[in-house]
Amino acid sequence: MTILCSVDSIDENSAKGIDINGQQLVAVKKDSRIHVYVNSCPHIGIMLEFLPDQFLDLDKQYIQCANHGALFEIHTGKCVAGPCNGQSLKTVPVEISNDQVVITGDIPERYE
Repeated sequence: MTILCSVDSIDENSAKGIDINGQQLVAVKKDSRIHVYVNSCPHIGIMLEFLPDQFLDLDKQYIQCANHGALFEIHTGKCVAGPCNGQSLKTVPVEISNDQVVITGDIPERYE
């Protein structure tokens, strides 16, 4: 198991970019739950943010791709608007252990 970050390092209704051995991930805290995805838009495989840790829309309701504005549900990673509508971000399996976010399985490859 790989420790991703501490639970307290991510504020409620915010997101954080994390590099694990060269793999770019995004962790989002919403409703006291942490969701982790590969930082790669299914549309053309680019990273989701232009500025560090700027992953959410203005209302902090969706993960937003800064390139084409695609919106993804925070709890599921499913695209609900934009050029990749119906596709999903790749989920990274995690659990909370001793106030740490721990990766519990393989990290999926990013979109190309």
